[in-house]
Amino acid sequence: MSPLSDNLDLLTPEFAMAGLAFLVFALDLFLPEGRKNLLAFVSMAGLAVLIVLSLVMLWDEDKSLYDGLLAVDSFSLFFKVFFMGLGIAIILTSMDFVENRLKHQGEFYGLLLFSILGMNVMAQSRELLTAYIALELLSFSLYVMVSYTKNSDKTNESALKYILVGAVSSAILLYGVSMVYSTLGVTKFDEIAEGLAIVSDVSPALWVGVGLILVGMMFKVSAVPFHMWAPDVYEGAPYPVTAYLAIGSKAAAFALILRLASEGFVPATERWEQWQVVFAVLAAATMLLGNLVALGQKNLKRLLAYSSVGHVGFILAGVTALSANSDLASNGVMFYLVGYSVTNLVVFAALISFFNMTGREMMSDLGGLADHQPFLAACLGMGLFSLAGLPIFVGFTMKFYLFTAVADQGYLWLAGLAIFSSLIGLYYYLNVIRYIYIEPALTGENGEDLLEEYPALTKRPSFTLITVLGTGSAAMIWLGVYPKPLIDAIESASRAIVF
Repeated sequence: MSPLSDNLDLLTPEFAMAGLAFLVFALDLFLPEGRKNLLAFVSMAGLAVLIVLSLVMLWDEDKSLYDGLLAVDSFSLFFKVFFMGLGIAIILTSMDFVENRLKHQGEFYGLLLFSILGMNVMAQSRELLTAYIALELLSFSLYVMVSYTKNSDKTNESALKYILVGAVSSAILLYGVSMVYSTLGVTKFDEIAEGLAIVSDVSPALWVGVGLILVGMMFKVSAVPFHMWAPDVYEGAPYPVTAYLAIGSKAAAFALILRLASEGFVPATERWEQWQVVFAVLAAATMLLGNLVALGQKNLKRLLAYSSVGHVGFILAGVTALSANSDLASNGVMFYLVGYSVTNLVVFAALISFFNMTGREMMSDLGGLADHQPFLAACLGMGLFSLAGLPIFVGFTMKFYLFTAVADQGYLWLAGLAIFSSLIGLYYYLNVIRYIYIEPALTGENGEDLLEEYPALTKRPSFTLITVLGTGSAAMIWLGVYPKPLIDAIESASRAIVF
């Protein structure tokens, strides 16, 4: 085992991330009100430096720290870089919104940095209690961010629901951890796999414990039937926070699920085959219900909430197909997480830009948008096409890769159901595009002329949002046409968790 000093060296990016968050909090106390926007640039610069630092320090490292509590390997490095890059994109997307609509900018960016720290530790965790603490750091940061616009009744209601549901799901998860420990006497992922493999007669308490852990995690990713909080929270949260919930928190939860399943359950092949049935049922119900309920949504945030639930079902299908003999499913899940994040970032950046101009968030408010904001409309349209899974965008490639992995493991019915669910999704994505390109005028849901009421619709989006939209749209096409460099990086990361 490495000396303590060596272990601390390998955790330098995490200590630096915490230091960066405290620095942002401190600077917020001294900067005058008109200079608070500098905090966003400090946060982004710090994240960029930490990405470089992580790559330099942790490249080719493969160590287990503190007697197996944390892993420093290519899997955790991949997600660290991904989460910090996502943090930069979220800050770019939210700068105008935060400056004009939110108070206490330093606290907002500081909480965002602390949440990224929690996400990084989640990807490293190889032990249940360590993962739980990291998950709670992420969750508590999100609780505050969701409730940031305190003068809104809708925000206060959604924040209260989120906190209550989050607290209940955390309690369920922790109780499941206690039951697993009471029966196996261990909480490390690899030791859980060994215990499951050698136990000839599994006690009901162990199954209940594993089931409660699964329920707690399904709450966090909003899988059916534990998704009830998502539409209300998405609708009530500030727009950038909604984007972060839809992208970052789900990616972090699935990074943890991937490591937990691959190291803690898949090696116990006989037991894993029993739980695969449960994951398959959850995946089928989630993808179907999410896409079907999205058909009736008129609010853009609620539509994207149910769309997100549908995509969680697709990712759970990939988790179902995890195998000790192949890394195809884990590769597919990781590629889907990246592709979905890039695509959703473009969609939310376009909607945030529109919201900054109008304060509107209904689907009908987008009517005729292409006539006056062609670039915004084109980026939003491409993002929706990608979410629907149409060529030449990354949405097609990620679905093809993941569904192939699911079918390869013998779940042909689940892959077929995923394709059918994608076709359902295509309808409501096209419905949004219909408003953007076919509706003749920019009219609100009550018939008012939005162009006359909001002259900002004739102005260009801000430079930061144009940067996110342009870069994200180019990434969607590049990853859809030529994903090989990303796939190579994912395969290298996946080998760290697949035995």
